[in-house]
This record gives sequence, structure tokens and C-alpha cells, in this order.
Amino acid sequence: MNATISLQQLLHRFWQQKMKKRQVVVRRKEPERSTAMRSARYGECQRNHAASIGGYVVDGCREFMASGDEGTGAALTCAACGCHRSFHRKEVETEVVSECSSHHNPSNKA
Repeated sequence: MNATISLQQLLHRFWQQKMKKRQVVVRRKEPERSTAMRSARYGECQRNHAASIGGYVVDGCREFMASGDEGTGAALTCAACGCHRSFHRKEVETEVVSECSSHHNPSNKA
């Protein structure tokens, strides 16, 4: 009986063993009913007005205020400092609302 195997067979066996350990199966009995509500607020302006001369100067604008109505080009310009909205620090608040009809207690096994 020959106990010699090729390098290719050895690598094949190695990857089969490794892949078996990484397989994950996720099952859900009931679909989740949750809604994520996100709202964004734009804080202080972070535009460096002295970047071209190698310095660091910000204008002190504390909060973005849109210059125009939503959907217009002016809505992306700050009325206080004149900078584009992308220069202002974005703060995203996410609220997850979950609607669950059944309560599952893992200690109760049926």
C-alpha cells in the first residue's frame, strides 16, 4: 500500500477541512419586522480656509443652515458661512423600531 499523496491532494484536503469550519447557516423562523429611521444633522464647519498656504483656520460656524429650499442647489450651501454642506460634520442618529408579536424565552425549551 502506497502512503504517498501528491501535494495537490494534500492542499485539497486542507482546504476542505478549513472550509468546513467556516460554514455558517442562519435560519429564521419568523421574519424580523423592524424599521430603521435615520436623521442627519450637520454640525460645525470643518473647512480649512488656510490650507493653500499650509495653515489651519476654520471660520467658527457652529451649525449648517440651508440657504434655500430642499431639492434646490441652495439647500447644499450654508447660509451662515457660505460653505458646502459636505464641509460640516455630519451627525447621524439611527432609531430602530422593532415590531415583534411573539416573545422568545431561550430558557423555555419545548
